[in-house]
Amino acid sequence: MSTIARDEGFNDLKLEPWLVEQCTAMGITKPTPVQRHCIPQILQGKNCLAISQTGTGKTLAFALPMLHCLSMDLLSLFGLILTPTRELAIQIYEQIKIIGKPIDAEVCLIIGGKDQVHQGGQISQKPHIFVATPGRLADVMQSGYDSYFKRIKFLVLDEADSLLSGSFTDQLEVIVNTIPKKRQTLFFSATMTEMLENGAKNTKNPTFVWKAENQSTVSELKQQYVLVRSATVRSAHLIILINDYQAEHPDNSVIIFTKNCDCCQVVSQALKKLGFENVALNSHMKQRERATALTIFRSNRTKILVATDMASRGLDIPMVDLVINYSVPPDPNNYVHRVGRTARAGRGGLALTLMTPSEINRLMRIEEKIKLKLTEYEVPEKEVLKIALQVDVAFREAAVNLEYDEYEEKKKIYQRKRSILTGEDISPSAKKLKRKKNHKNSIKIKPEVALKDTESTETNQSDIEEEKKKGKC
Repeated sequence: MSTIARDEGFNDLKLEPWLVEQCTAMGITKPTPVQRHCIPQILQGKNCLAISQTGTGKTLAFALPMLHCLSMDLLSLFGLILTPTRELAIQIYEQIKIIGKPIDAEVCLIIGGKDQVHQGGQISQKPHIFVATPGRLADVMQSGYDSYFKRIKFLVLDEADSLLSGSFTDQLEVIVNTIPKKRQTLFFSATMTEMLENGAKNTKNPTFVWKAENQSTVSELKQQYVLVRSATVRSAHLIILINDYQAEHPDNSVIIFTKNCDCCQVVSQALKKLGFENVALNSHMKQRERATALTIFRSNRTKILVATDMASRGLDIPMVDLVINYSVPPDPNNYVHRVGRTARAGRGGLALTLMTPSEINRLMRIEEKIKLKLTEYEVPEKEVLKIALQVDVAFREAAVNLEYDEYEEKKKIYQRKRSILTGEDISPSAKKLKRKKNHKNSIKIKPEVALKDTESTETNQSDIEEEKKKGKC
């Protein structure tokens, strides 16, 4: 562990003066622990693996040394930053544009939901830094733009545990095989995983590893669970929690995390039916809808955001006061990221998790991860039963009205694009055969599917494929 003094400023990190001035102009005068320990090591040319809680300034920990090195030699195609979600990519893109303005740093955003031809044109202009999501970047590279990435000096994996979880394996293989082997690789995450640890070990250059003393949740966060006797009254408990909390704290913001996209849509629509204005955020939505929802929530035009785990990582929404888990997440790391949306930058916060008896094992794994026993937040059973029928009707109506047409159309477009890129047969006879096969394997989705509880926490490959067929996120 480094012995750097704890009261130092950015000047002591040997950064270029213009960077220190930019930080000061942004109201950032003192480096956080992750910045204080990692920036000097990155400036020395080392790879870096940093594990630190959400809201501790990890973005600046890799952005500042990257811009410092860029200003010494304004080479085009200098750095590549990968993130698991579009929203996080947009956030990092905007931050680097602001910090790098004094040297006219050219930053290119490559994400899904945007015009790929336009993005290709931006790549052709040879910007300094790319901020991208793996799926779209791999598509771009395979579309003939791979030669533009042969001079990359920095590769940053933000939310690296998610990127290396296995969901992006094919895309990362394309990316890593395209960029130079001789580069600096930086891993940043709030949670350590075995895949992340192995990824850092497999780098050729020496890797500096730094882990925060408390790697899970901050002390300012109060964490409790709400015992739900059965899944049928889960939604009624949620309504009681929101109603009571807003009655006491009308100006406070709330994020409700759900297990998948379908559940997110159902909860959002049901809340609206019951008089709770909110916005939803999930990957079934178009990019402009997702951006609009975030803008509305960040500007306090609505106090409730209903989201999937895509909102749990990296997004800077500093004024969230309450996080509610609609069900207990099976992965403790997901829990850590979710509750990290509140109690940021030294502020307090509350995290409540709705739990049925079948989810107790999940809760115990979370407690083991965060090294803290959660206490019970009691909700009067009589109050729940009073509204249970009305709430159940609203949720069932929302499930019935859930439309999949738009999502299915987007999926067909993506599959066609992949067929063209990979050279698969897209003749009318092949498409006709594929349609027959899809029709044979299609599954009619019942209204209750989106809210069904999962008893088992173990998943094998066949389970994953079945989830895909059902359209789950």
